Formats: sequence, C-alpha cells, structure tokens
Amino acid sequence: MQRGKLAAIILITGLVAGTLDILAAIFILAGGDAARVFRFIASGAFGKAAFDGGSEMIALGVFFHYLIAFSWTVFYFLIYPRIAFFRRSRWLSAIVYGAVVWTVMNLFVVPSSQIGFRGVNLWNWIENWLILIVCIAVPITTSAQRFYRTANNEGNS
Repeated sequence: MQRGKLAAIILITGLVAGTLDILAAIFILAGGDAARVFRFIASGAFGKAAFDGGSEMIALGVFFHYLIAFSWTVFYFLIYPRIAFFRRSRWLSAIVYGAVVWTVMNLFVVPSSQIGFRGVNLWNWIENWLILIVCIAVPITTSAQRFYRTANNEGNS
C-alpha cells in the first residue's frame, strides 16, 4: 500500500468531511452566521474570550475544526482494516461511527473544554448526531472502504 496515496486520500477526505460538517453547522444550526460558529469552536480553548476576539479567533476556530475533522478521518482509516464490522456495511458503519464521534465529542471533548457540558436537549442532540453521520461519517466510511478495496485489489493483482 502506498503511504503517499493514503495520505492524499486522508487529506481529501478530511477536507470534504470537515467542509460538509462546518457548512451544516453554519447553515442548519447557526442560521448562516459562520463567525459565530468558528468563535464557538475557538471557545473550547479560549472560553468566553473567543466571542470578544476578532478574526484571529475565527481563524483559530477554523484551525481547530479541521484539526478535529482530520483526527476523526485518520482514526477511522487506522481502525478500518482492523475491525471487520466496518467492512460489512458502509451505511451501518457510518451510523455507528457517527454515533461514536457524537458521543466522544459531546460527552467527553466538549464538556472537558472551556465550553463545558451544555445540558440535555434531545432535539439538539439528534440534529447534531444526524449531521455527524451525514457530513462526517458517510464521507469518511465511503472513502476508507473505496481506498482499502482498491488497495487490496491492487495487492492481489
């Protein structure tokens, strides 16, 4: 398997997943207010100061968002060959991986950040979970499945 090709696929997949996710956050969750979304993301590290900051906080929010999207992409590409379940059904894998991403982000990462636990709002949780499945998990699971199938077929030729 070519490491350069894998790195390129992960880069593209992370960009696609991160971009789809942030567009959903901006237009579905924040009514088109991109600055507010990126400041919210930056507030995980900088707290309330992120909302008073200027373009540097927006840029940091963009950086953190894509760092997280790439982290989830790399993680899935690493575990995909090791977990047979993920190779059985791309759609079921996307649902499960979306649930994993949602759970880790909303029950561990965000509560341990400067944002803290934001309480329980069932509709908000469902909406965010669906966005993560469609925008993060589907592109990642689809890309990994295609990459590894192609890599395995080339190795068997």
